[in-house]
Amino acid sequence: MLISRIQLLKPLTKRLLHRQLSSKVIGIDLGTTNSAVAYIRDFNDKKSSVIIENDMGERTTPSVVAFTIQNRARGNSSKRQSKGSSSDIIVGTRAKRQQLINPENTFFATKRLIGRTFSDEEVKHDIKLLPYKIVKNPHTEQAAVVTTDGQIKSPGEISSILLRYLKKTAEDYLNEQVKLAVITVPAYFNDAQRQATKDAGKLAGLNVLRVVNEPTAAALSFGLDTMKNKEDRNLVAVYDLGGGTFDISILDIEDGVFEVRSTNGDTHLGGEDFDNVIVNYFIEQFISQNKDMHIVREEIIKDRELMQRLKENAERVKIELSHMKDTVVEIPFLYKNYHLKLSMKEEELDQMTQHLIDKTIPPVKRALKDADIEPQDIDEVIMVGGMTRMPRIRHTVKELFGGKTPNTSVNPDETVAIGAAIQGGILSGEIKNVLLLDVTPLTLGIETFGGTFSPLIPRNTTVPVKKTEIFSTGVDNQTGVDIKVYQGERGLVRDNKLIGDLKLSGIPPMPKGTPQIAVTFDIDADGIINVSASERSSGQEKSITVIANTGLTEEEIQRRVDEANANREQDNLIRQRMELMTKADIMVSDAEKSFKQFKKLISIDPEYKKLNKEVQYLRDQITRFKKDENNTLIDVNDVKKRTDKLQGNVFKLFQRVTNK
Repeated sequence: MLISRIQLLKPLTKRLLHRQLSSKVIGIDLGTTNSAVAYIRDFNDKKSSVIIENDMGERTTPSVVAFTIQNRARGNSSKRQSKGSSSDIIVGTRAKRQQLINPENTFFATKRLIGRTFSDEEVKHDIKLLPYKIVKNPHTEQAAVVTTDGQIKSPGEISSILLRYLKKTAEDYLNEQVKLAVITVPAYFNDAQRQATKDAGKLAGLNVLRVVNEPTAAALSFGLDTMKNKEDRNLVAVYDLGGGTFDISILDIEDGVFEVRSTNGDTHLGGEDFDNVIVNYFIEQFISQNKDMHIVREEIIKDRELMQRLKENAERVKIELSHMKDTVVEIPFLYKNYHLKLSMKEEELDQMTQHLIDKTIPPVKRALKDADIEPQDIDEVIMVGGMTRMPRIRHTVKELFGGKTPNTSVNPDETVAIGAAIQGGILSGEIKNVLLLDVTPLTLGIETFGGTFSPLIPRNTTVPVKKTEIFSTGVDNQTGVDIKVYQGERGLVRDNKLIGDLKLSGIPPMPKGTPQIAVTFDIDADGIINVSASERSSGQEKSITVIANTGLTEEEIQRRVDEANANREQDNLIRQRMELMTKADIMVSDAEKSFKQFKKLISIDPEYKKLNKEVQYLRDQITRFKKDENNTLIDVNDVKKRTDKLQGNVFKLFQRVTNK
């Protein structure tokens, strides 16, 4: 284990990735509900980002992938399952059209599952609501979906099918092969979700140059289109509520630099949740209208086809009430010979979904606080994601930002893909003098002696970033160290999240505190974490890329931030106790070692027995503390005073015996 920090090295300066690429870089918004693809067009010597229509003439493609009934009926040939054919899989609107008759083989909203383990609470929640079957991948702990003929597909594989369709859409339009892409993800996606998205792109035959946060992409789109003078400075808030996720990002746009000041959000909050609330309302109304039937709610929920009919109508109602004051729902023969008919008003929808809208308020306030700005400092509030068409949401956002009317000039369904294409243009060199700087959402550090958390990269640090600090050993002749990597905001590692473990061996035997072990954190532009450690005298080196499925969920992130704020004073006291006892341990160890080595020389001094007794007492106190650092019976300050006094008296003892 490492004991102390010796020196702070200069952090990496902000890096800009410019690559001269021979192929067109497309931008893809891989959405929960809808996806889109865009590219940079050169028109009259002016660069602009353009949405590419799919083969059905649509500017956005429903994020739906279906395995046809015919494929299910042909049996379970392993060869057929592994290879498949274009006729077996349908994508987009075509898949959505047959969703009602084939719900168990039609996969939508899989973005809510990507990169998550089967045991995640969010997955357990979705298992109850989604019409298709969700299982644990037999090879990993990740969630997977399964068709009725037994094909197990990871959410990443489903996404790759959709990405392959978008890739072909771009190739057909551009009349050239496309290999390079920028794909957007929610800003609060963790390492596992980001890596799974990159892997999906790879499966689709794409080299994913960058994974860009969705609100950041939207700000790129807005900024390039609206900033008349590049030297103008704009503080922009991007409120992004899509089909499955919510993000809020605060950006500082000035002189072509797009710098993210802070980000926050919820990766399990979006239009799907609004749909589910409406579906539940439909069910309650249906049961109430047909009390004589004694309909059991559980029987309705188990009927996947019935639930899909309710969901389709819920989506329609939600959309209609975004621009109408009322609407009517009529579903004939919903259950046996009974029908559902009811009217809904905009106010009713607002009331039943208010709790979901309210869930977006705390992340907005936290993002503003992290950016150290007030709501009135924001120049523009950009609304992104289909849910932001809902009037009640726009009203809430206006109130959040001190009465400032949100900017709804951008197309909420297309602006993210347009921004992704702009980032592709920046990377390819097509767009010049523009720099995008994003941030990491949580503090990263390592465990040092005594279980303390030593931060290296604070939350909301601009990425890409590289930072190195020097540590040393805590025991004489230590030939190896175990470097444990944590995410969190608390002072002790036990309160944070372990995300990686790196073992460095082959260190030459030296006195404690002598080896110089350089620990480097390197976070790339996609937010992927690489950690390396090297011992300078021997050249021994080890590195890891943090394993994807050990990332934090947004709930864990915010819970840890809240806990850190609530327990900051107590954490500081505990940390101080541990640091004092650690220093005492070092001093007592030195005294014990010296007494043992020079016992014959110093034992003749009349003070030796008294000092040796004091050393034994302090060792007993330190041992008791190590077993239970919360032991309040141990007076840490007294131990520190005794240790300091002991150090002086031991020094005087050796002066006396050596001067005789």
